[in-house]
Amino acid sequence: MGIENGSLSDNRHAEIRDENTPLLPIKAEEEDGVHEFNGASFSGAVFNLSTTIVGAGIMALPASIKMLGIIPGILMIIFLALLTEASIDMLVRCSHQGKITSYGWLMGETFGQWGRIALQASVVINNIGMMIVYMIIIGDVLSGTSTTGVHHRGIFEGWFGPHLWNSRPIVLLATTLFVFAPLVSFKHLDSLRYTSALSVALAVVFVVVTAGIAIVRLIEGTVEIPKLFPQIDGINSIWELFTAVPVLVTAYICHYNVHSIDNELEDRTQTKPIVQTSLALCSSVYIATSFFAYLLFGEGTLSDVLANFDSNLKIPFSSVFNDIVRVSYVVHIMLVFPIVFFALRLNLDGLLFPTSRHISRDNRRFTIITASLLVVIYLAAIFIPSIWDAFQFTGATAAVLIGFIFPSMIILRDPYGIATKRDKILAVTMIVLAVLSNSVALYSDALNIFHKKQEA
Repeated sequence: MGIENGSLSDNRHAEIRDENTPLLPIKAEEEDGVHEFNGASFSGAVFNLSTTIVGAGIMALPASIKMLGIIPGILMIIFLALLTEASIDMLVRCSHQGKITSYGWLMGETFGQWGRIALQASVVINNIGMMIVYMIIIGDVLSGTSTTGVHHRGIFEGWFGPHLWNSRPIVLLATTLFVFAPLVSFKHLDSLRYTSALSVALAVVFVVVTAGIAIVRLIEGTVEIPKLFPQIDGINSIWELFTAVPVLVTAYICHYNVHSIDNELEDRTQTKPIVQTSLALCSSVYIATSFFAYLLFGEGTLSDVLANFDSNLKIPFSSVFNDIVRVSYVVHIMLVFPIVFFALRLNLDGLLFPTSRHISRDNRRFTIITASLLVVIYLAAIFIPSIWDAFQFTGATAAVLIGFIFPSMIILRDPYGIATKRDKILAVTMIVLAVLSNSVALYSDALNIFHKKQEA
């Protein structure tokens, strides 16, 4: 069922493009009179891509810094930003050369139907993992979490005390029914543009407040100096360091939205500086959050750092700042949820019903898929205990495929003859690094699970 390079007929071109429209969350449909985001500005495109990048991943980065140490951790954040920029550049150059408007279409053009299916399946796995992470964070913040025998109170528990109505299952059920269900019911991404703007503003509030508290504590001399490098106690501690890699990889996955943003631009030569600007902005946010949160909480930094904001920060109005940080970011997560859910639903529909009409035109299919996904995400968030577990799985599998392996494979196949020797060397390097580091991470995760079962 493979497709040889350069041998597609016009009909096959149209078929592949139609099969991959689910990978285009933003589209124009002439026959329906729908026109969305025509002629996006540079700043608007940077804003949209940055919104895609900065999600829940930022919450697990301080724990990665704690594991790796300040210097290696920050260097890894920068290194992965550079690799992400290179992989996106590979996709964009090939797409511009072939006049292709979606990641899935490019995979189908390069590797045939199975290439398209592999990408769509990876996007579904990655995005459903992110949705579960969002739910877990909301549960941690509103209802509390218990880590290593220590209970961290949620906002509702702190305000009203422990009750059945503010338990994790009830709070997440209410959030799903009264917040997520209405937001994910929109059929066009354009309808979410204002909630997206608000979500970014709330993320900035979180970063600024966290940095301000840490700086005040540093000036007062009430914080411990964090470790600059990891503590190596043996071979097992080395393996454990690799478990931070999938978490860092997941923090930069935005590739499935790059074509949508590229398609909106009047001048597509702006795509590269837009990507570079967005990655520079997000890397700065990641470094600031990771550094100041780890500085603030030290070795007590949790895998979901928001759960740390239930303690005495040792500054005036500590409880007020705790609530500001947690509420601002949990609302940010709630508002980002429908944006990532939008791409998840479209890609799952593309996998299950590749020849059917667009899901936005079929109310029954739209409702069934939306409701089914919400139920699965809700149940998974109840039974998966930590965002670290979810990030490690999605980061070591789907995210690394979307972000590094698939773009590298496209460059190595070089369907349009544009790859330089440097491109191919970089592509091979990216594949080797991705496979080795994530294989070790999965191996280390399996060992940890095995040891936990033995101890139990």
